[in-house]
Amino acid sequence: MEIVHVSGRKKGKVMLYALSTCVWCKKTKELLASLGVDHSYVFVDLLPEKEMDEVMDKVMKFNPKGSFPTLVIDEKRCIVGFREAEIREALA
Repeated sequence: MEIVHVSGRKKGKVMLYALSTCVWCKKTKELLASLGVDHSYVFVDLLPEKEMDEVMDKVMKFNPKGSFPTLVIDEKRCIVGFREAEIREALA
């Protein structure tokens, strides 16, 4: 599975589930980069079907609607959609 890691300041385990064609996913990814936060991301739509199903099962544990972007922090907190203020606050 192609999970991309971006090094930066440690703010816990930060994982972004995104779609390669989603403008809000792109904005969330850019925000994480601009904040300099250590994080990982995966483009769910580019995964092979079996891996996509496995990842979607994970996403749906945090976000039952299965929408994107889904940002998971420390396997506890989930922010769905591009919510800049909420993301900044969570990673401050």
